[in-house]
Amino acid sequence: MPVQQFEDLEVWKDARRLTQTIYRVTKVGKFSKDFALRDQIQRATISIMSNIAEGFERGGNPEFIQFLYIAKASCGEVRSQLYVALDQTYVSGHEFDQITNSYKRLSSMISNLITYLRQSSMKGEKFKKPE
Repeated sequence: MPVQQFEDLEVWKDARRLTQTIYRVTKVGKFSKDFALRDQIQRATISIMSNIAEGFERGGNPEFIQFLYIAKASCGEVRSQLYVALDQTYVSGHEFDQITNSYKRLSSMISNLITYLRQSSMKGEKFKKPE
């Protein structure tokens, strides 16, 4: 079944799940009181799913790829912020490993989608010739 909307993309679904994970982790304990880090990591994880959606809605592969690179960069930002959370003991080592590995997997999925889009002969809805 072809992808009709961004909600059909597995990469967006994973980004959404990981956003839920970050919100769950940041709403308890000391993490919930570190407003700067909490807000920044929440913004970064929201950026991932938002950029995937926005890029898809642009209707062209070149723009989609550009937004996917931004989403991929935000994956790195979240992982970096998770190190701060680990160092401050806001998350356990086990929790850190699980979440970080999930973001690495998501980053890889985004890279794979970028590669696919670059190799695709279809350039997106906005580049279709009128019939």
